[in-house]
Amino acid sequence: QVQLVESGGGLVQAGGSLRLSCLASGRIFSISAMGWYRQAPGKQREWVATITSGGTTNYAGSVKNRFTISRDNAKNTVYLQMNSLKPEDTGVYYCRQWPDYWGQGTQVTVSS
Repeated sequence: QVQLVESGGGLVQAGGSLRLSCLASGRIFSISAMGWYRQAPGKQREWVATITSGGTTNYAGSVKNRFTISRDNAKNTVYLQMNSLKPEDTGVYYCRQWPDYWGQGTQVTVSS
């Protein structure tokens, strides 16, 4: 059974930074692709970033060059470093482990 627990969310001013963490249980973490998604109030959940088991990363256009996804397989943890935050980055951020395991989410609020 895979369990994902996100942390690191909070309230930050525009232009600030936050680092999200997602701790995964289970022994398949190192061979699994991991991703971050977010859901703003009244909107559908959207993809933010992905990192493969080999370390290849991909980003949504809206966060490219501002966010960085990384992983530490020794710690079963995936990170999302978020810089130059904007109010439109506000939402609940979810961690995903492929194929279809999800965390409970962590709230990120960016004030203008």
